[in-house]
Amino acid sequence: MSGTSSPEAVKKLLENMQSDLRALSLECKKKFPPVKEAAESGIIKVKTIAARNTEILAALKENSSEVVQPFLMGCGTKEPKITQLCLAAIQRLMSHEVVSETAAGNIINMLWQLMENSLEELKLLQTVLVLLTTNTVVHDESLSKAIVLCFRLHFTKDNITNNTAAATVRQVVTVVFERMVAEDERYRDIIEQPVLVQGNSNRRSVSTLKPCAKDAYMLFQDLCQLVNADAPYWLVGMTEMTRTFGLELLESVLNDFPQVFLQHQEFSFLLKERVCPLVIKLFSPNIKFRQGSSSSSSPAPVEKPYFPICMRLLRVVSVLIKQFYSLLVTECEIFLSLLVKFLDADKPQWLRAVAVESIHRLCVQPQLLRSFCQSYDMKQHSTKVFRDIVNALGSFIQSLFLVPPTGNPATTNQAGNNNSGGPVSTPANSGMLGIGGGVTLLPAFEYRGTWIPILTITVQGSAKATYLEMLDKVEPPTIPEGYAMSVAFHCLLDLVRGITSMIEGELGEVETECQTTTEAASSLTQSSEQQELQSTSDQMDKEIVSRAVWEEMVNACWCGLLAALSLLLDASTDEAATENILKAELTMAALCGRLGLVTSRDAFITAICKGSLPPHYALTVLNTTTAATLSNKSYSIQGQSVMMISPSSESHQQVVAVGQPLAVQPQGTVMLTSKNIQCMRTLLNLAHCHGAVLGTSWQLVLATLQHLVWILGLKPSSGGALKPGRAVEGPSTVLTTAVMTDLPVISNILSRLFESSQYLDDVSLHHLINALCSLSLEAMDMAYGNNKEPSLFAVAKLLETGLVNMHRIEILWRPLTGHLLEKVCQHPNSRMREWGAEALTSLIKAGLTFNHDPPLSQNQRLQLLLLNPLKEMSSINHPDIRLKQLECVLQILQSQGDSLGPGWPLVLGVMGAIRNDQGESLIRTAFQCLQLVVTDFLPTMPCTCLQIVVDVAGSFGLHNQELNISLTSIGLLWNISDYFFQRGETIEKELDKEEAAQQKQAEEKGVVLNRPFHPAPPFDCLWLCLYAKLGELCVDPRPAVRKSAGQTLFSTIGAHGTLLQHSTWHTVIWKVLFHLLDRVRESSTTADKEKIESGGGNILIHHSRDTAEKQWAETWVLTLAGVARIFNTRRYLLQPLGDFSRAWDVLLDHIQSAALSKNNEVSLAALKSFQEILQIVSPVRDSEKPETPPAVNVPVPVLIGSISGPGLSRPFVRTDSIGERLGRYNSSEPPEVTDELEDLNLWWAAWNTWYRIGSESTKPPITFDKLTFIPSQPFLTALIQIFPALYQHIKTGFNMDDLQKLGVILHSAVSVPISSDASPFILPSYTEAVLTSLQEAVLTALDVLQKAICVGPENMQIMYPAIFDQLLAFVEFSCKPPQYGQLETKHIANAKYNQIQLFAPAEWVALNYVPFAERSLEVVVDLYQKTACHKAVVNEKVLQNIIKTLRVPLSLKYSCPSESTWKLAVSSLLKVLSIGLPVARQHASSGKFDSMWPELANTFEDFLFTKSIPPDNLSIQEFQRNESIDVEVVQLISTEILPYANFIPKEFVGQIMTMLNKGSIHSQSSSFTEAEIDIRLREEFSKMCFETLLQFSFSNKVTTPQEGYISRMALSVLLKRSQDVLHRYIEDERLSGKCPLPRQQVTEIIFVLKAVSTLIDSLKKTQPENVDGNTWAQVIALYPTLVECITCSSAEVCSALKEALVPFKDFMQPPASKVQNGES
Repeated sequence: MSGTSSPEAVKKLLENMQSDLRALSLECKKKFPPVKEAAESGIIKVKTIAARNTEILAALKENSSEVVQPFLMGCGTKEPKITQLCLAAIQRLMSHEVVSETAAGNIINMLWQLMENSLEELKLLQTVLVLLTTNTVVHDESLSKAIVLCFRLHFTKDNITNNTAAATVRQVVTVVFERMVAEDERYRDIIEQPVLVQGNSNRRSVSTLKPCAKDAYMLFQDLCQLVNADAPYWLVGMTEMTRTFGLELLESVLNDFPQVFLQHQEFSFLLKERVCPLVIKLFSPNIKFRQGSSSSSSPAPVEKPYFPICMRLLRVVSVLIKQFYSLLVTECEIFLSLLVKFLDADKPQWLRAVAVESIHRLCVQPQLLRSFCQSYDMKQHSTKVFRDIVNALGSFIQSLFLVPPTGNPATTNQAGNNNSGGPVSTPANSGMLGIGGGVTLLPAFEYRGTWIPILTITVQGSAKATYLEMLDKVEPPTIPEGYAMSVAFHCLLDLVRGITSMIEGELGEVETECQTTTEAASSLTQSSEQQELQSTSDQMDKEIVSRAVWEEMVNACWCGLLAALSLLLDASTDEAATENILKAELTMAALCGRLGLVTSRDAFITAICKGSLPPHYALTVLNTTTAATLSNKSYSIQGQSVMMISPSSESHQQVVAVGQPLAVQPQGTVMLTSKNIQCMRTLLNLAHCHGAVLGTSWQLVLATLQHLVWILGLKPSSGGALKPGRAVEGPSTVLTTAVMTDLPVISNILSRLFESSQYLDDVSLHHLINALCSLSLEAMDMAYGNNKEPSLFAVAKLLETGLVNMHRIEILWRPLTGHLLEKVCQHPNSRMREWGAEALTSLIKAGLTFNHDPPLSQNQRLQLLLLNPLKEMSSINHPDIRLKQLECVLQILQSQGDSLGPGWPLVLGVMGAIRNDQGESLIRTAFQCLQLVVTDFLPTMPCTCLQIVVDVAGSFGLHNQELNISLTSIGLLWNISDYFFQRGETIEKELDKEEAAQQKQAEEKGVVLNRPFHPAPPFDCLWLCLYAKLGELCVDPRPAVRKSAGQTLFSTIGAHGTLLQHSTWHTVIWKVLFHLLDRVRESSTTADKEKIESGGGNILIHHSRDTAEKQWAETWVLTLAGVARIFNTRRYLLQPLGDFSRAWDVLLDHIQSAALSKNNEVSLAALKSFQEILQIVSPVRDSEKPETPPAVNVPVPVLIGSISGPGLSRPFVRTDSIGERLGRYNSSEPPEVTDELEDLNLWWAAWNTWYRIGSESTKPPITFDKLTFIPSQPFLTALIQIFPALYQHIKTGFNMDDLQKLGVILHSAVSVPISSDASPFILPSYTEAVLTSLQEAVLTALDVLQKAICVGPENMQIMYPAIFDQLLAFVEFSCKPPQYGQLETKHIANAKYNQIQLFAPAEWVALNYVPFAERSLEVVVDLYQKTACHKAVVNEKVLQNIIKTLRVPLSLKYSCPSESTWKLAVSSLLKVLSIGLPVARQHASSGKFDSMWPELANTFEDFLFTKSIPPDNLSIQEFQRNESIDVEVVQLISTEILPYANFIPKEFVGQIMTMLNKGSIHSQSSSFTEAEIDIRLREEFSKMCFETLLQFSFSNKVTTPQEGYISRMALSVLLKRSQDVLHRYIEDERLSGKCPLPRQQVTEIIFVLKAVSTLIDSLKKTQPENVDGNTWAQVIALYPTLVECITCSSAEVCSALKEALVPFKDFMQPPASKVQNGES
């Protein structure tokens, strides 16, 4: 305004006005004087105004009616020149806004007249325009008049005027509404009380509107009236009007001033009540019309659609929908449904094109589409408008392919090229369209012979319509071929683009808002947790609503979109179009994914996947998913049938690759086109950019990629990346150079795809892994049962994914490794397996070397997680897998060995899991790992793992594949034990700490801590495990292993046992040593006796080891010796343990069973062990020196030395150490009694064992055969040799029973025969009288016993008799060797001669017992000499027993096996009697010796008058020597017995006398030759007998009658003897006739005769009262016999007879009487 109101402008205006008026006055001077006058007065008026008023413009306006008057009058002249001048002047006034309302009304009236006169039409329009645009003075009636004026001018004949008027009308209409907008703006701040509108029943109730608004209202209302062909209310004076123009005006108002309608109820009422019904009414011809239907079929002719109106209506509809959708929800529903109908195939082509354009306009407004969705699709009983639109587009596109477009019937003929011809035969000419002579290949869609070009119609995202803008066309235009298709195509693309960008934008906002509120609330996730923060919950609600809308939009449109896009994808021949379609599908898939709409997402992905693969490719994944079920059935949308068209096979694409399909059965080749590759890239792109939302559809994507990769021949290389395989691998794979260059790119993208998995969230990553796993399962199914190359895509990609996600490996580790382990690694196809193992081990190694945060050393759980699959591989039996596993372990050890920490148990577990049957190479590799561990890593591993190392090393010992490994592993165990020993303290500390922690945990959980050997401290448990392992190896089936393990076990216990806690020894003894002994015993006793030919290879086996039994014997020996040694050396530790005595018993039991085993080696060794444990000295007392028993050679100091041995890292603070005990004993404290008692019990236990061994081993078997086992001499010797040592400890309690037992054993042992093949080594040569060592031992045993009794207390001495019995039993062996059961033994002498047959089968040989018996006899004599007077000896009739025993050899005499025997017996008898007889006499009264005398008599009798004949070769000297022995016996009788006759039983003396009598007469032996007779007659002996008789006949010393009885007896015997001899002589003499009698008989008779004379002499000398009357009678009775002898012929006899007869002269007179009574 400032421009027109500045002083200069005002001045100029005044000047101009005056000049205008002057000009007017000049023009009208002649013709129109009134005008001239008015002009001139006007000039004055102007000047006056200018002069009087400061506000000139206001004053002008006030007086404008007068000022304008001259010009109006000028116009009234109708003179063109004048009129033009006036109009210009009026316009100037208007432009300076100095026209008042009245003046304006006048002006308009004047203009109306001009219009009616058709004058200056253009100038008129210009003036109206200026009048209405400069200010708002014109309104109401005058305004309507001005507008009508313009309308009228629009309908003139002049074209220019028409068009100008049309433009002016448009401008004026705009001005009216702009005024209203300005008015609203002015009153915006004044809040008015709204006046209640009475339901708007009266159309013209505009009373509430302000002036400008009222004008606008009236104008708009009349426009509606006019279009509807009704009379206007306000625009009075209209004569003519067209609908097209009316619709255009309506459209422009609606389009330009939407706010008017939205803000004012009155206007929105108009919209609802007038505009919409009008539009719907006008649409009716289009709706009813069907193209091609004949008019006769319907009752009334249908009005044809009229293009101009139809197109304008659609424009109005577009505006209504766009601007007033919120007001006109219901109406829009109708409009949209109409739009959809217009796309039907039976509508005219132009109508369809225009409808598509309209829809396109909607499609670029995603917010609008969103509103549709909310208002219709989401309401219950409403049309699903949005879905219908999309589906309609789909159907439209399909219909274009199915029905070749024919355009308008009218224009068909003129169409430049008719496309409804036959199907185009080749892709070459299909793309050729003659355009200006040049030929180019057009982008197009082609489907089943229908070829539709793609036109470039619009920039993406803007709906620039072609036909909706054709406002000048009256006839429907010709639609170029492909136009509708192209628009529809763009609709789809824009729809997808719009929806996705809108939803994703909103989603993004929601997510960021959520994040911020989450941070604020710090507890809110995207779930609907209750939150105190109001804002958050509002936001939640908002999000829930939005999400519902988004989901509905997608659900509504996806089917239609997919159907259409799939079809287009299949039909597209243009790379750019394909790219767009794929991009749309990809975008949709991603959007569905983000919204979690699985079905739709999968459907889109399936479409892309199908596009990637050759047509009809059999890929189950794609045909089974839910999405795919749509692909081959038609489904109905709102009653419209939409057929999903499956891809056509006749693809017009360039083939770029030929390859093998991935299938179980080999099939032909398949071809890939460039479009397939393009789809593949989209697929890769999708996976790469939207992996996070793919979820379960990873399966589809990956399956497809796998097939493509297979067809293209890509193979996995290290790390899982796929590289183009060598051409050789797929002979049928043919690739064009185009693809060859693409392959590296594709493989690169593939790798990047999996690399990008590191950016996926955890859930998506899991989906990816799951998909890969199920793919892999399929590949595995295919690879079953054939050795074809399997598809390794999935495995390779699993590896790749794992490697790039190392930073969060925990979340995918289990599914990943689980699959590889349980499925892939166990697959029968070796290539598959190998890759599974490769992937698994690579992952594990990568996981361990990856720089985790926190590092693995601080994240034990993760480390264990990573190592666990390595351990799990152990459950797989395929050796190739296990080899990979072990190689991996080796690599891990070499690279990470120092940092394994808590992972050690798993790693060691892997080595330990190798089983025996798994082949040598595996075992070797595993063992290599173990060796590495033992040599390098023991110090770095946690001490808790040491036990596992021991277990594993032990398990290798048990592998029987390779002996060397077993032996080496035992060596490793030894090394490990050394390590324990050196590092004992640190290990112990660490283990104790660990133990405490575990204990605490266990208490918290309330469970008991469970580990092997529990109560022992952990360090000791470690040792115990080591011992236990070695113990197991000690019973390995292989002898070498057993031997090595046994030596190692006992060495370690020996060397390092001192480290153990005292209490642990209990476990060592019971759980380790005894357990081992049990097992060895069992194995040995059940071992096979079959001969083993050779020890594998060419090793010869010694005959002492050629059966399993013999080999086990060696083990048994070793074990028993080891245990015994430990008992011996560690007794000071073991004895204080509570159950030492029980342990002792068990040990003894083992010794016993070994000793009784039927194996010489074992039994002998058992005894050695027995000896060893008995060589234990009780601690030294104060002053006592230890008594060393005969067989014990272990001095005490040795033990003490071993206690404080050097190098013990654990100081010995043991209260029970022997050192301390010794110390205690050396002080004045008395020793503890319990020890002694306990010791005694132990020794007695040992004695019982010894007894059992002895009695069992020497008991003769019942039956004998070749295999009967008879204990060997060394065994028996050793057995017996144990006794003296043992006895030292038990002597205090050794009683008769025990002695009895001992006797039995000694007796049986001595009786055992020996095998003839052993005899040369054991027996002395026959000629030597030597004892075997066994016999020596037996005697030693008795000797020890006897000595002990000798010094022992009184009560022990009752054992003497038993010892005598025992010895005497042995003495009997001299004549009667003992029998060993029923065994037939050869006499030793015979055996000797058999020795020549060295290899004769073994025979049993009885020993030469003579030396033994004789030695025993000597012992007896010796002993008896010492003990004769002993009470027990007296009471138990020892003397009698001795005599009884000696009687045997004495009576045998020459029949004795050895001559020395009877000689020794005689001398022994003499010795014994010389001592025993005085004792016997002492005890005569007690009767204890009564039974001895007859025995003695018999013995004398048997010896002196033996029945055995001396051997023929006996020399005379020998005989004489033997005779002298007999004489000695008689001398003994005369000196030791007869003198004490009165203490001796009479019968005995009688027997002796009889015997002497017998001896005194020469007994004749007929066998002697004459020459020998002199000697053989035993003259000396006879003489001695006789002399003894004589001697005792006259014992003058007799003091009592009792004492004289022996003389009487002797006399009577002598006389009887004489009588006998004489009688026999007389008989013989008589018989012999002239022959002389034998020499000895003659001698005898002479001797008798002499004896008779001597006797009579003696009798005479004796005092008569001492001589018995009977004696005399006997003497006298001799006389007749003597007389008869006189006849003898021998001179010597005669002279002797003479001497004998002479003394008889004294009997010639009777003796004195008192003599006769001398008897009393």
